[in-house]
Amino acid sequence: VSLSGLRLLTDSLVWDIGAGSGAVSIEAAFLAGRGAVFAVERDAGSIADIKANISRFGAGNVSVIEAEAPVGLEELPAPDAVFIGGSGGQLAGILEVCCRRLKPGGRIVINAATLETMQAACRGLEANGFAAGVTSVNIARSKAIAGLTHLQALNPVFVITGQRREEAEKA
Repeated sequence: VSLSGLRLLTDSLVWDIGAGSGAVSIEAAFLAGRGAVFAVERDAGSIADIKANISRFGAGNVSVIEAEAPVGLEELPAPDAVFIGGSGGQLAGILEVCCRRLKPGGRIVINAATLETMQAACRGLEANGFAAGVTSVNIARSKAIAGLTHLQALNPVFVITGQRREEAEKA
């Protein structure tokens, strides 16, 4: 859902902020095979995981940036798309840089696990001249109960998509 919201093209330049294990970076790298992905992560253990996963999946167009965003974002080339999977409590500052640097026609997608983060993301996008849309993704897994199958709900994730207000109005 998040990758679809980015609307990547084969030559897109992508920022993955709070890249974690690099899963989104690697999938974005395959979709943007002639483009580039910058995986921004602050945690040293996660950096090692990202590098291992890049090697494992052969995602040669992913560059790992060890930084605590928004620090380091100004030095990156302007993105066509931005995914924010983690913000380390710096969402407002990250959004300010991303909204300012995003190329025309670009999109920002933020995943949030809490209502408060979802609200902060919407407010931050709107404060920077972006329209925000929210999709709640709910998943359940099967679980055996008394010889029957029950679906046990997992916590929902909010997928917030932003694009410049004037571009959203034209769509």
